Amino acid sequence: MKQVIISGIGAEIPQASISNEELVASFNTWVDSENPRRAAEGLEPLAKSDVDFIVYASGVKTRHVIEREGILDPTRMTPRIAPRGDDEVSVEAEFGLASARKALDHAGLKGSDIDMVICAASHQQRPYPALAIEIQKELGAGGSAFDMSLGCSSAGAAVHVAFNLVRSGAQKRVLIVTPEIITGHLNFRDRQTHFIFGDASASMVIEALEEGESRPGKLEIVDTRSWTQFSNNIRTNFGFLLRAGQEDTSVIRMEGNMIKQVGNKVFKEVTVAGHRFIVEFLAEHGHVPDGIRRFWLHQANARMNAMILKLAFGHEVDHDRAPMVLERLGNTAAAGAIVALSENHEDMQPGDLGLLCAFGAGYSIGAALVRMR
Repeated sequence: MKQVIISGIGAEIPQASISNEELVASFNTWVDSENPRRAAEGLEPLAKSDVDFIVYASGVKTRHVIEREGILDPTRMTPRIAPRGDDEVSVEAEFGLASARKALDHAGLKGSDIDMVICAASHQQRPYPALAIEIQKELGAGGSAFDMSLGCSSAGAAVHVAFNLVRSGAQKRVLIVTPEIITGHLNFRDRQTHFIFGDASASMVIEALEEGESRPGKLEIVDTRSWTQFSNNIRTNFGFLLRAGQEDTSVIRMEGNMIKQVGNKVFKEVTVAGHRFIVEFLAEHGHVPDGIRRFWLHQANARMNAMILKLAFGHEVDHDRAPMVLERLGNTAAAGAIVALSENHEDMQPGDLGLLCAFGAGYSIGAALVRMR
């Protein structure tokens, strides 16, 4: 088996951002316009959102978005992203290419050096042609490409796949691209989820070392794991069969079919599962949490991560041990842990261990134990 490294990492954060105050003002204006109709129909009034509630529930203070226009309009509350022709680069592929090129630059590689592209994201713009193949074409990469999705664990699961392909010699260099445009699928009229997500794109190059090659300053992948257990507590029902279930097939009903979650159950169950997974995975390699220099966890909920780490360490840990980008970026789904890794790894010393670990819908968990060379 070959030694495998993460030779390049790249992140693309959209320039546009939305604060909690802006989001709450838009949501509450919509609630004020909606509640008279609900009262007339004998329905319970909708509760307003609140900045303090958002920070307490999630830790998010602002989020970056690929397009602001439309999101804060109480009559629309959806980003206004213009459709593109079939011969144009698609929106999500373009977003993925931005981080992919940064990862290639970081690795000192060209697109033609890549022999497999995996587009791993919680949301794909279309079923086919695969976004990965479009990205492969635009980069001039060879070999093959495919899409995969496992909720917010998509990138972690892709690392698991790429690591095993590369160390076995089946592939030499795999590019993982994770473009997350969550705001296009988010129901901004759902008080439980309207504040959680933001958009980001992240990419990694996974490659084998040549015989005798050292590559100091790169993260070597020691091992990877992936775990799943079915749960409905984070779910979307949006898909092509929606049309087949409607009498009027000219319009697809989005309400009730976008992202939804049972927040309190997700928090409790993922906290327990995440803690158990981390401790058991590390134990398989003779390690305990105290021996890990850095944790790059899924950027979903500040309180959840704090609880998982407190259970693992027996005490609270700081940003240096487990960096968070959630406060300023929101939950960027499968891209979040990679963004945290991108921004917080170059200060690690040779021999230092780190754990990349993401949790998501499914339930699902994907992780990689790494060592600084």
